[in-house]
This record gives sequence, structure tokens and C-alpha cells, in this order.
Amino acid sequence: MQKIIKKTIENNMESYKKLVKTLYENPELGNQEFKSQKLLTDYLKSAGFEVQSGVAVPTDFVAKYSSKKEGPKIAFMCEYDALPVVGHGCGHNLIAGMSVAACEGLKSVIDEVGGEVYVFGTPAEENFGGKVSMSKAGLFNNIDAALMLHPSTQNGLGSDSNALYPLKFEFFGKTAHSCNAYLGASALDAAVMTYQGINMLRQFAKPKQRVFIHGVIKNGGEAANVIPDYSSMEYYFRAKTISYAMELAKKATTIAEGACLATGTTLKTSVYECPYEDTVLNYKLGEILKEKFIEEGLNDIKPIETDSGGSTDVGAVSYICPTIQGYIKIADSEVAGHSVEMADATVSEVGNKALYLGAVVLAKVGLSLIKDEKLLDEVKKEQKERLAAIGQLAT
Repeated sequence: MQKIIKKTIENNMESYKKLVKTLYENPELGNQEFKSQKLLTDYLKSAGFEVQSGVAVPTDFVAKYSSKKEGPKIAFMCEYDALPVVGHGCGHNLIAGMSVAACEGLKSVIDEVGGEVYVFGTPAEENFGGKVSMSKAGLFNNIDAALMLHPSTQNGLGSDSNALYPLKFEFFGKTAHSCNAYLGASALDAAVMTYQGINMLRQFAKPKQRVFIHGVIKNGGEAANVIPDYSSMEYYFRAKTISYAMELAKKATTIAEGACLATGTTLKTSVYECPYEDTVLNYKLGEILKEKFIEEGLNDIKPIETDSGGSTDVGAVSYICPTIQGYIKIADSEVAGHSVEMADATVSEVGNKALYLGAVVLAKVGLSLIKDEKLLDEVKKEQKERLAAIGQLAT
């Protein structure tokens, strides 16, 4: 069966490379990926998948192929949003190509082994959390495992991620000429006091929660001789768990309320981007991924990392079903992520090799989970145990 999978992927490599290159040449920002969505769904329809678009958000899609036999439901996740200026500097075009290829490879044997294979088109990973919206819509509820590989400067089994809670503070005061400042109420003063107070909050964060707090003053007034009646700030609160990130945001809000009381201003808060949950790791899936990497000749493999400071909407999926986001090397270590150089690497010779190897590895992981019921049970058992541990940590 593995030979059939590899042959299927080999036979369609030119199509997959074309998908990756077309996405590279036509980058679209999050929630604007209508051309990318059509490109991918048109291909999947032609490959025999049932496709629905705009299920939870306008630019998402769900593609499915069902065998006539009962069996596990394996999903591969596509990302295809780009970054401003640098285009596909995070390699989402290559993620899409690998997942589509892996899914078509697994489809070639699914009628024999049973089960269902899915491709989830998950837009807007960079800012607006397509996976979060799709998770809330229940699209992953019946999935047995969700798989993907991310382009990187190394091969790896994935990492945890920080939860992220984005909060906007808006301060409303009263204008006055600076010569008669006593007639006004400075929204900027409230913002500055809040900024200073949040800086002081950092030292009181719980240890081992891997806290990162970063923010900017977006609006501070229009003229030096006018007391500002409006000021705003945007903050990211990151922590090991979403519950603690929200706790930090709540404490910061109390600081802002105190600043308003001191300055005679009022406050409005809002969640201005999509909050991201932390990622539930699954070491059993990591073991399977490592085995498949080695089978395909990739031996320099970094183990699962547990000290990541970044955030991703993959976390939302990991709270619903066993999930893994591994890494596959397409560039040397001096190439920075979110760069033009990384974007270029997705369509390089090395990128094309990673497209093939990544698709084969993902498809083989999916096949193992379908064929080995005991293996899938172990993966699911670990998922339940880790969710229980996270619940205990949150309390």
C-alpha cells in the first residue's frame, strides 16, 4: 500500500508543484484567500473529493473522500494565507501542497483499508484563526487525527505553543488647550499610566507559565498643544495556557480601570484579533512521524520542543482531536522565518523535494493510524490524559 501511495504522489508531482508555485506567485492575506481557495478546491474536486467551501468562514473549505468501509477519519490541514510585503514567507503555500498531495496519496488506498480522508482548508492562520472558527463550528469533532507539516530550517516533530489573548484598550477623555489643561481629561495620560502598570505586572506573573506581554500605543493625540480625548493601545498576552493568558489580561484591565479613575477618563476593551489556545502535544503521534521520516531517509530530526514562545491556531484543533504539526527542512538555519528568502525556498529544488517527502510521510502516518487500531487507541488515550492534565494546571 505504501508503494501505491508513493506512486500516486509521484505521478501527480507536477500538479502539486504547480499549486505551490501558483500560490507563491499570487499571495493573499488572511480572510482574503478566495483565489487560493478556488485553486485548491478545483484541484480536489477534479481528484474525486466532495468539497464544501465557506463552511465556517468565507475562505475555508472541507474536502472529503469516504470509502465504503467503516474506519478512522484522518484529516490533513492546509494553510494558504500569506504575509504583507514578503508573501509566503511562512511557507503556507507549501503546507497546502503537501497536505493536498498527502490526502490524494492516502485516498489511493482508502477504499481497501476503509475510513475517510479529509483536507481542511484553514485560512488566516497569521492573524484571524481560521482553525479556531472551524473548531468552534464543530468541523473537527468527529476527526480521529489531524496532521500537517510546516516548512522550516530543520526537520522536527513539532512543538508546543503559547496561548495568545489579544486585547485592545481604548481611553476616552476630554479635549482642552494645553494652556487650560485643567478643563480637559487626557486619554493619553491614562494610556501611559496603563502602559507603565502593565510593565510592572510582568514581575508578578507565575513562574513556569512562559509569559510574554507586548503592546503598543496606537493613538496618542493629534497635536502637542491639545489634550487628547482619545488614545488606544493593543496588547498580546501570551502564556502557557489560555486560562492564564486571560487572567493576565483581566489584571491588565484592572490596571487600566485604575488609570482611568486617576485621570477622569473612561475605558473600553475589546478582543481585536482571534485568541489562540496553547497546543496539546501528542508524543505518540510524534513517534509515528519520526518513524516515517526515518523510513524516507530523513535522520536529522529534532524531537518535540516544549519551550516555544510562538502561538498558532493549530492549538484550537489540538483541544478537539489528536493533532501534530511537524517540521520539514527547506532552507538553511541562516534563513529567517517570515522572510522573502523563506518564501523563495518553497519553490526551490529543496522545496520541491520537501513537497514530495512531506506528502509521503504524512500519508504514511495516516495509513498507520487507519490500519493499526491499537496504535490509534494509544494516540487517543494520550490525548485524553493531556487534556486532563491541562485542566488540572488551569485550576
